[in-house]
Amino acid sequence: MNTREPIVLSWSGGKDSNLALAALRADPRYEVVALLTSITGEYDRVSIHGVRRPLLEAQAQAVGLPVLWIELEPQCSNEKYESAFLDALRRLQTEHPHVHRIAFGDLYLADIRAYREQLVDKAGYDALFPLWGLDTRALASDFIDSGFIAHIVCVDTEQLAGSFAGRPFDATLIAELPDNVDPCGEGGEFHTFVSSGPTMSAPVPIQLGETILRDERFSYCDLLLAT
Repeated sequence: MNTREPIVLSWSGGKDSNLALAALRADPRYEVVALLTSITGEYDRVSIHGVRRPLLEAQAQAVGLPVLWIELEPQCSNEKYESAFLDALRRLQTEHPHVHRIAFGDLYLADIRAYREQLVDKAGYDALFPLWGLDTRALASDFIDSGFIAHIVCVDTEQLAGSFAGRPFDATLIAELPDNVDPCGEGGEFHTFVSSGPTMSAPVPIQLGETILRDERFSYCDLLLAT
């Protein structure tokens, strides 16, 4: 008889999401049953990260989990984001009635944690943070040493040079990060997409597309699903 608690994991496809999944799968108390992902409908890309939906779908297939999509508008207000998020959790109640907690890959920002806790509470859920409080430099090194492969897909150029967009997230990159940049990008300095690693049954074949600057601030490297 399976006594593990079913968990749904908030999922961007990036480094911290995969580390959270690995931690939850290694914990005998939990079983991750689905992923929860925000998508900007007009662009059909993962919100904030800018990753194309087909890449996320291929990644989800590789980790062996279904995705529950949170459909957002471009330049979505916080009010509309919360409405869409809560609507997704209402659908979650129907599809996975035994789930009572949503897991997040946040590391140490207390205000973000409090916001997530308050938001899921509105729908009757609790929040779980399997990576909370871990040292981010050690976490970044463990990610690389575990065999994960990721690329930087978005850079906040007010915090980090745009030239980092498209680069593999490896030991060389970490060594080149300025002292004021968190090794895991927890301050929003950069975001990643994982194409291979121990959470996945097979790699997601990718190729690097063009890099563009949006809103005169965010440098995006467009990843394509290789054929």
